Amino acid sequence: MKKLISGKVRDVYDIGEDKLVIVSTDRISAFDVILNSTVRGKGIALNLISLYWFDYTRNIIPNHIISGRLSDMPAYFFQNPGQFCNRTVLVKKLSMLPYEFIVRGYMFGSMWKEYQSTGAFCGRTPQKAYCLAEKLTAPVVTPSIKNSTGHDEYISLEQLKNDLGKNEAERICEISLKLYEACLKQAEKNGIIIADTKFEFGYDSDGKLTLGDEIFTPDSSRFWALEDYHPGISPRSYDKQFVRDWLTEHGLNGVTPAPELPEEILNATIDIYRECCRRITGTDIF
Repeated sequence: MKKLISGKVRDVYDIGEDKLVIVSTDRISAFDVILNSTVRGKGIALNLISLYWFDYTRNIIPNHIISGRLSDMPAYFFQNPGQFCNRTVLVKKLSMLPYEFIVRGYMFGSMWKEYQSTGAFCGRTPQKAYCLAEKLTAPVVTPSIKNSTGHDEYISLEQLKNDLGKNEAERICEISLKLYEACLKQAEKNGIIIADTKFEFGYDSDGKLTLGDEIFTPDSSRFWALEDYHPGISPRSYDKQFVRDWLTEHGLNGVTPAPELPEEILNATIDIYRECCRRITGTDIF
């Protein structure tokens, strides 16, 4: 079985015939470093949450999922259910665009930092004053270009239009906003605010625009507890912000060799992913 990629979280296998198998592991990364700890059940949570949202949004845009059943995959996978069950998907190969389409609905993260220092973000100047974690008047798309090493680089919508063509860039941004707005409402029914998220797109063998990678997971989004949300303070999260905060507080953000998480931080992180999966999908991973 040919493993193409062993990434920060996912292992990707080429099984031929324009298909891939993607396995979500229990690895966790922060600040572009894979930590020297694994979060039990994390890969299962990511996979089940992503499958839930891919199914929920298939009327908005086609996605790359073929199946989440091991029985539809080569023997290497279905003969090892303890290793692959509930964390593995069969997908279509896509010609991926080298961009992330980040949709932001709340003033937080890098957007908040740049807004504090310049009053703008990615060339956009808000029409009103905002406090930390405040909901934006309308969600915005802030694209970035993917770099093979280091951080992705934010680009302007004008550059995106120059790269992709005006019509295609606007079409993908419109789809990104539709995805965000539809799933924001659904998540709120389950007590979660999706503060921001990112999408990746590609083209299938027929040239059809297709949603790929993962969507609306705790690794690709900021999830906040709706019941605790108040503008002006950093909300309680259901994502890996908890780990980022701990690393930052201890001066370990981006440090190599990668640190191990203390047992209490690791257990709390396991609980966060477990509760996030339960709230969104209704499934308890343990």
